[in-house]
Amino acid sequence: MARVVYLPQIGNELIFPPISMAREDGMLCFGGDLSLERLLLAYRSGIFPWYGSDQPIIWWSPDPRAVMIPDNIRISHNVRKLLRQNKFDLTKNTAFDKVIAHCRNIPRHGQDGSWITAEMEHAYISLHRAGYANSYEAWIDGELVGGLYGVNIGRAFFGESMFSLTANASKVAFAWMIDDLIRSGITLCDCQVANQHTLFLGAKEIPREEYLQLLDQALVT
Repeated sequence: MARVVYLPQIGNELIFPPISMAREDGMLCFGGDLSLERLLLAYRSGIFPWYGSDQPIIWWSPDPRAVMIPDNIRISHNVRKLLRQNKFDLTKNTAFDKVIAHCRNIPRHGQDGSWITAEMEHAYISLHRAGYANSYEAWIDGELVGGLYGVNIGRAFFGESMFSLTANASKVAFAWMIDDLIRSGITLCDCQVANQHTLFLGAKEIPREEYLQLLDQALVT
């Protein structure tokens, strides 16, 4: 992650700089806190926190933005076949704390540590308990083997992280999530920054201005 250089610092007031001030890499400002109110304001404004354990809270609004439109996502034949086979028991919001703990603690190829700090873990558990964050879980014989979580405001879902302890668990949980988002009327799934995995799942990059227009529409319920 880039160093904090020449960034505005925010304090206790619930306000962010205009996102037009974001650096080329999307870094907008640092400071503040991870209170429920600030996180909700951030997501509604097209901003999210992302930082390391040795850094202050850093807020981002990248351009372009990676998104998925649930209605346009096509789940592969193999994953649909796994869904029909009922190899996994699929649930929603039955183990949010465990899902985020796994996302935080499971080692990932090419990563040294996790961006999910203890502070972030506690903040998103608070979001979940307030009704603004959901988890999707995959189980085998009562054991949690995969899942993902994200923030849900209006008709927008902001994907955060996923994990898998066995082959295809996160893929099936993702497919289950997409089906649920469609049933729930979600029109925008924010992936924040594109990577090989999210692009494979169906994400696309769009200009930040277009993303903000879609976000505004999704927040009108």
